[in-house]
Parts: sequence; C-alpha cells; structure tokens
Amino acid sequence: AIYTAMKLAPELLGPIAVAAYTYMSLVPLIQPPIMRVLTTKKERQTVMSQLREVSKTEKIIFPIVVTILVSLLLPSVAPLIGMLMLGNLFRECGVTERLSKTAQNELNNIVVILLATSVGATMSAENFLTLDTLKIIALGIVAFAGGTAGGVLLGKVMYYATGGKVNPLIGSAGVSAVPMAARVSQVVGQEENPQNFLLMHAMGPNVAGVIGTAVAAGVLIALLT
Repeated sequence: AIYTAMKLAPELLGPIAVAAYTYMSLVPLIQPPIMRVLTTKKERQTVMSQLREVSKTEKIIFPIVVTILVSLLLPSVAPLIGMLMLGNLFRECGVTERLSKTAQNELNNIVVILLATSVGATMSAENFLTLDTLKIIALGIVAFAGGTAGGVLLGKVMYYATGGKVNPLIGSAGVSAVPMAARVSQVVGQEENPQNFLLMHAMGPNVAGVIGTAVAAGVLIALLT
C-alpha cells in the first residue's frame, strides 16, 4: 500500500498508511464474524491432512522463479517483489545466516523506524484531518471485509471440489496480513474442533496474498502511470 501510494498519490501516503496498518492490527476483530457467517459448523470443523515435506531445492528455487516471472510480467513491481523474495532466499539458502539474522532483526527495526518517521512527517494536520482520510478508512474496511469474504467463499469452493478435504477458514488468510490472518484461521478453527491445526495450512494463502498484493500493485502502477 505504501509503495503504491508513493507512486500514484504521495499526498495521500499518511492516511493510506494509517488505514492499512490499522486494519492489519484489527484482523482478530474484523475477520472472525465474517468467517462464522459464511461457513457452517461442519465446514469449520474440517481437519486437514498433514502437509508434505518441502525439499531444500524447492525452497531455494521458489523465490528465484517468482522474482523472474513477476519482474518479466510487471517490471514496475520488480523492486517490491525482489526485496520480498531476497529475504526469503537469505533464509532458505543456508549459507547467509548472518545476513538472514540481520535482515530479520537489526535491519528490519531500522527500516521500520525510518518508515514510520518519514510517513509521520507527511501527516500534517491540513493533510491528514480531511474528509479524504475518512473516505480512505471507509474504503479500507470495505476492501478488507470483502477480501476476507472472498477468500472464505473460495475456500468453500475448494471444500466441495476436494470432497471436504480443505477447511474454508484458511481462505480468510489470503488478505496478506502476515502472520496474523493465518493465526486467526487457526484460532477460529480450533474453537470449533480442538484437534484442528490450520496454522501452517493457512500460511499458504497468507503468503500467496502477499505475492498477489505485490502483483496487484504492479498492475495499478502500470495502468495509472
């Protein structure tokens, strides 16, 4: 959201950042009611089978292939997806442990501080306390609720297509709030069935949502610039 706002509407960067991070922090409040309304008790109780073990080679190839494909299709989003996949490659390759730990801890903390400071510096009263800010917040909650509902409904499609092997609750994790949305899927599923362990299953659509968000940002930038 911040990357796209900087490219398309830098004057709205502050309100968009506040709306985005507000709804990410409110995932445990927004998602569960929608998930319960759109699913039956039987669907929520579905226990998914154990995931297969992913090989080291697959873990290394995945970020490289994703970066190449997305960069070729949408060059404008190459920096965004490239940084995301570079961190993944640092962690999985097994030969850059020091860089991986730095990226996860010290560098991440520094970037968060700089990002918060720079975004906050744009939020003067005349720019932030406007009607546009309220509109952005309203659009944000509609988009977030719609994304959650769409993910759960697609999860229901997968539930029936696989003969009841996929728990529809994991679809709500596709909103890309990592890892909070996946944890919400786990909590709601375990409330219905204590034997339900959906966290790692939900991380699939959760990460897919992050990649999809980056691709969507690239499409918007390509179309509107």
